Amino acid sequence: MAVARSHRIAEQIQRELAELVRLEVRDPRVRLVTLTAVELSRDHSHAKVFFTTLDPAADAEATQEGLERAAGFLRSSLSHRLSTRTVPELHFAYDESVERGVRLSKLIDDAVGTPAVPTPAPEAPAPAKPRRTRGGGAAH
Repeated sequence: MAVARSHRIAEQIQRELAELVRLEVRDPRVRLVTLTAVELSRDHSHAKVFFTTLDPAADAEATQEGLERAAGFLRSSLSHRLSTRTVPELHFAYDESVERGVRLSKLIDDAVGTPAVPTPAPEAPAPAKPRRTRGGGAAH
């Protein structure tokens, strides 16, 4: 039961933080951020928040610094939104799983040898003439 409760709290923290980051954080380093997961410690005193950026030009380290800088504000805002006794200290970590997945997919495509440019299909043979049967009509 404690595991299920921790999971529910982590999901609630993720939802609330996503909304706060989207609507309240004004730091230009924290743009187009997606929070992918939250891991809570057993005593709920620490939360590790995983994030990715949708902006390819964004620097993950700069985004992490922006999130760490806003951690106090985010924690304070969470305290008003959560009904838990304590609010965990927030730690942010860049989630590389999306980039790793794209890299692996590209490697698999390269290994399989799927061509980047489609090659023209070979010409199909001319259709066969219908055969005549004993009744004089064509076969169906």
